[in-house]
Amino acid sequence: MQNTGSCRRLYVSGVAALMVSSFGFAQGAAPSSAQASGAQMPRVVEKDGRWAFMVDGAPYLMLNDQVNNSSAWPAMLPKVWPAIDHLHANTVEMPVYWEQLEPAQGKFDFSVVDALLAGARQHKVHLVLLWFGTWKNGAMHYTPEWVKRDPAKYPRVTGQDRVAENGAVVHGAPGDTMSPFGAATLEAGKTAFVALMKHLKATDPHHTVLMLQVENEINAYGSRRDYSPEATKLFEGQVPADFAAAMHVKPGTWTEAFGLEAENTFQTWSIARYIEQIAKAGKAAYGLPLYLNHSLENPLATPREGRLEWSAMTDHVLDIWKATAPSLDLVAPDIYMAQYAQYDKIVKTYTRKDNALFVPESGNTAAYARYPFLALGYGAIGWSMFGLDFTGYANAPLGAAVIDDKLVDAFALDYELLGSMDLEIARLNFEGKLQAVCEDPAVRSQTLVFGPWTVTVGYGQPQFGGMRPDAAAATPNPDPTGRALVAQLGPDEFLVTGVSARVDFRPTDTTAGKRRAYIRVEEGTYVDGKWKMARIWNGDQTDYGLNFKSLPQVLHVTVMTY
Repeated sequence: MQNTGSCRRLYVSGVAALMVSSFGFAQGAAPSSAQASGAQMPRVVEKDGRWAFMVDGAPYLMLNDQVNNSSAWPAMLPKVWPAIDHLHANTVEMPVYWEQLEPAQGKFDFSVVDALLAGARQHKVHLVLLWFGTWKNGAMHYTPEWVKRDPAKYPRVTGQDRVAENGAVVHGAPGDTMSPFGAATLEAGKTAFVALMKHLKATDPHHTVLMLQVENEINAYGSRRDYSPEATKLFEGQVPADFAAAMHVKPGTWTEAFGLEAENTFQTWSIARYIEQIAKAGKAAYGLPLYLNHSLENPLATPREGRLEWSAMTDHVLDIWKATAPSLDLVAPDIYMAQYAQYDKIVKTYTRKDNALFVPESGNTAAYARYPFLALGYGAIGWSMFGLDFTGYANAPLGAAVIDDKLVDAFALDYELLGSMDLEIARLNFEGKLQAVCEDPAVRSQTLVFGPWTVTVGYGQPQFGGMRPDAAAATPNPDPTGRALVAQLGPDEFLVTGVSARVDFRPTDTTAGKRRAYIRVEEGTYVDGKWKMARIWNGDQTDYGLNFKSLPQVLHVTVMTY
């Protein structure tokens, strides 16, 4: 399928005024005014506990690929864009490197950013830029050389003192992570990020770039906090009153207020305070949405208190980030756990009244291909796997050892299905009319309720014959691939799609003795916002429910009772 991003954008612009007047939404974070070109600023909005990412005034669903860390260099892009086209992505997450952007202090080079903008426009996709600045995966590796070579001016996190076997005190050594208490580091990082935002404002009036990630997976592995004299003095002092109130704890020292979690909470607050200043300055220069990404612990592991090292980016500190960094539009989870129960727990945790769900990184093995549907079921505004490009690198611990066409196909099926109606899906999800699920290997069926209609999604079912009576307690499926999406278009009209699943309808009220009948089942697609039928399903295709295999099929279904 050819990427139809440009014509989709025309459709969005045509309905923008109608969408705004219909929703009357409230913003999650205030953007600056749109540019003189008249293009509307992208923004993350909330209404009645549901979220949307508004692009050109209408909800937009990001179907992303995050490229490998070193794939944004211009020489690598010819090996990136073919993967994006093959995948049918409408948005690409691309890193921007501080070390490249500012090789000498105050001297900026935007050539890499400009190459990304030009390539994205040529391939008719949007960009989400990832700022690899002060921190990337907890380390300082993307800071410029002039920062790395001056630790006195740009200090690193100091480790904890320890007592040697002979009783001597060994003072903590600097680590591989920048300290959040370096005033010069903050000013330099802020200056670079503001320069990037100003450049985008000047060169991207139509918002090829939709959003930016501020820093990346900030951790200081091996140390619970910064033990420098300045940090220790603050830690031994009083918790700021506004933060204590936001966290619903009694005033006091960090240890008095937070107990076993005192050091972790203190370091997370310190980092969040630093990020807030970067984000606030960036937004003042150019008001694109900003987000931060979290690396994660196993959400099912217990106990989760008293950690041996600092972990400032896991879900248990989400409240700290929301209280300390209000300039971030959302905080997002990077999910590299393929077990259904883990994945479900994570997306549920990050779906909050004060936080839109966006999954900016996920594993890229075939086991993850069903999870865009699970995320949509929780109202996600976007989803991305990590590292699907043809640059010859694969991060085996996080995903596949080899990236090839076959692996890309596993995700391209999702994106082809969802991308053909991405604007409709985003709108229906924001209106609360969409539900989606993916296969839990512990069960063989799941149910979705739309008022008078209950939808059963079955996995591993025979093509002919009804759902197995023991479906909910069947033997676990060792290779779960099923997923399904159902959206209500009218009282008895539905949009239905899926992969490796059977979808069937029945009346919710079983006491009336009514049965369902399919009045009309159309296979087709959306073209410029209008449904276009290709054929009608009947006979074998509907007698025993709607069977979806591994083809990009979308149905418009009308049902009745008799």
